[in-house]
Amino acid sequence: MPRNGWTLRWREGNQIDLLQNGGEFFPALHEAIDAAQFSVHIETYIFYLDDTGRSVLDRLRRACERGIKVRVVIDGFGSLPHAAEIAATLADMGAQCRIYRPEPVGIRMFKFDYRRLRRMHRKVAVVDNRVAFVGGVNIIGDFLDVPDDGAGPKPRFDFTVRLQGPIVADVVTAQRGLWLRIGIGRERDWANIYRRITEGAKRYFKRRSKPLPVYRPGHRAILLLRDNVRFRQSIENVYLKAIGRARNEILIANAYFFPGHRLRVALERAAARGVRVRLLLQGRSEYPMQYRASRSMYSKVLDDGIEIYEYMPSYLHAKVAVIDSYAMVGSSNLDPFSLLLAREANVFIEDAGFAAELEDALETVMKNDARRVTQESLQKRSFIGRFIDSASYMMLRIGVALTGKSSEY
Repeated sequence: MPRNGWTLRWREGNQIDLLQNGGEFFPALHEAIDAAQFSVHIETYIFYLDDTGRSVLDRLRRACERGIKVRVVIDGFGSLPHAAEIAATLADMGAQCRIYRPEPVGIRMFKFDYRRLRRMHRKVAVVDNRVAFVGGVNIIGDFLDVPDDGAGPKPRFDFTVRLQGPIVADVVTAQRGLWLRIGIGRERDWANIYRRITEGAKRYFKRRSKPLPVYRPGHRAILLLRDNVRFRQSIENVYLKAIGRARNEILIANAYFFPGHRLRVALERAAARGVRVRLLLQGRSEYPMQYRASRSMYSKVLDDGIEIYEYMPSYLHAKVAVIDSYAMVGSSNLDPFSLLLAREANVFIEDAGFAAELEDALETVMKNDARRVTQESLQKRSFIGRFIDSASYMMLRIGVALTGKSSEY
């Protein structure tokens, strides 16, 4: 229901726990899978068969042996190195696996198809329709392929939230919708499809008749989705409204920061009216073009009165924000890939205590593991470095134009 000017489908009375990095997320996920009574449903962009990925598969195998229904959705590009092996392993254990937009093979790999850019970037898990996880952590080890300067590798910096309460029903609905959409795209037995949809609907409404617990006091939150049909700009629009209403503080940590015109103007206006705006961005280049394109905007952002910090020990993978008493945690970056093309899932939370907890975590990292960017430090960049930054910016802008959605960005 609308409240305080918001026209969103809020859920009241949730228990929401902040989990930092895979070090906190995976033990919580393992615990939930081990305690599952009837179902486990996982979606992830990257599923990598390192020790972390195999530990998740091992728990899913045990769940199948107990008779638990297991479903897994992986992205065909993000999980490409191991997609076939993961699908086969899950099938052998009795689980169901669907690959979102499998990558073409053979000569078709070299044919450009705009639809290949539309990826499933969500990282969502639901167990027994009672506990859900939404965030930015893929199924891959924190220390795999991260920089090591000689003192030992540091983990990717990221967050997930564990959800319990009424909002879980919205996560379940989102997962079921995507599962059916992938299945319908491959199956042509329409009678069987109709039967499965009707039977699934009966089971769904039967379980919905048993209300999820409401936690008092509890967090007020909403699940935000982005897709290419119903929710094309939902996440961006919520960011815009929250930034436009901010009065004291905006703190954004984002792996790939290349916002569109509306978001850039909103942040500029917030800083102009006295809001302290801080950005925690990547200091280590995981994907050079996105990193360089983001750096090309630094001078203008600093001129707008916005503070920039770069996370230095490892890769920053977080997609979170604190805006006064609101917090955002999810999978969506503030870049064209996330905001124009990908399927994303974020949780937007109104709770001063939770927002303060997330802000404390970010400020600890900014104090101990980040360097502040200034106009003086930017002037020390070489001419070649500045040229590469500008060229990367232009290439990314051309990429946006090629999507046919530059008017939205």
